[in-house]
Amino acid sequence: MDFTPTEEQAAAQELAARIFGDLATPDRLAAAGTGTDAELWKALCAAGLPAAVEEIGLLGLVLLLEEQGRTTAQTPFAASCVYGILAVARHGTDEQRARLLPALRDGSAVVAGAFPAPGDPGGRGGIGADGRLTGEVPWVPWLRDATHVLVPDEERALWLIRTADAVVEPVELTAPWSAGRLLLDSAPGERLGTGPEAYDDVLAAARIAFAGLQAGVCAGSLARAVDHANTREQFGRPLATRQGVQLRAADAHMDTEAIRVTAYEAAWRHDAGLPCAGQALTAAWWAAEAGKRVVHAGQHLHGGTGADLDHPVHRHFLWGRQLDAYLGRGAELLQELGDLLADDVHLANGEPS
Repeated sequence: MDFTPTEEQAAAQELAARIFGDLATPDRLAAAGTGTDAELWKALCAAGLPAAVEEIGLLGLVLLLEEQGRTTAQTPFAASCVYGILAVARHGTDEQRARLLPALRDGSAVVAGAFPAPGDPGGRGGIGADGRLTGEVPWVPWLRDATHVLVPDEERALWLIRTADAVVEPVELTAPWSAGRLLLDSAPGERLGTGPEAYDDVLAAARIAFAGLQAGVCAGSLARAVDHANTREQFGRPLATRQGVQLRAADAHMDTEAIRVTAYEAAWRHDAGLPCAGQALTAAWWAAEAGKRVVHAGQHLHGGTGADLDHPVHRHFLWGRQLDAYLGRGAELLQELGDLLADDVHLANGEPS
């Protein structure tokens, strides 16, 4: 097991850090409101970063999403790479890959994922006898930007649907993720992959990718808190000299590293073709539970400044809490992980699961 980035992964991460750092500034983010920064998305696509994901793999994508999370940049990068590029590349037919991937690589097509949070029963769509889907998904991140949406049906089969064939109603989430409510009324879709295996693979990849995004959100929040504590003085001394502040920051650092390393391990296994469902759940649990602690700490360490809704650290707080909700609550993830481990034990003992 080796998490050392390849030359291609390191170069892509460096390029992503530069683009996000230059363009995802607090002023531009404020101007974007709750929508996507279209110019930033164009810059990422012009630099070839979405297209690079096919080569650098899920681990490379995690590295790129860390850079997005550090700046809380408002683009559909994570969603379109996971539910679009990786899903089509791994589970599409030759014809689907040839037809769909070019537009996904250059950003002219964007895919959102109508995936249920862990613990939700079944899928979100029902498939009729005529091969059309009917159903409702209360909120889908980045749906307002999407040209397509990947929808699992009640049997966990995956269907790619054009948003032009559905009804999309704007929805505001805790974080400004350009979300929408998806309404399907006999919407035509094309099947992606066969059986529930494709759904399980895409769900695992999504958990890992969004855990990587959370690692970046937490790292950005902590960096802002450390800078504030080093420069803000109280009673003639920087806040950073106080033991309570140091301990809180140290705990947040360890939590951030735990999110990062579990996401790296799960992504590495996914790229290597090894079983990774348990590792994906572990990364998602750390992202949900530890991520929540870190963004709370980042805001608290800013003192009264952290209560300012317009302060950049508040964006990290909103993103961290939204990722907690999107990945699934910690208790739900632990229950799913426990069921998975129990099934593995039964199989090892030759018992029915």
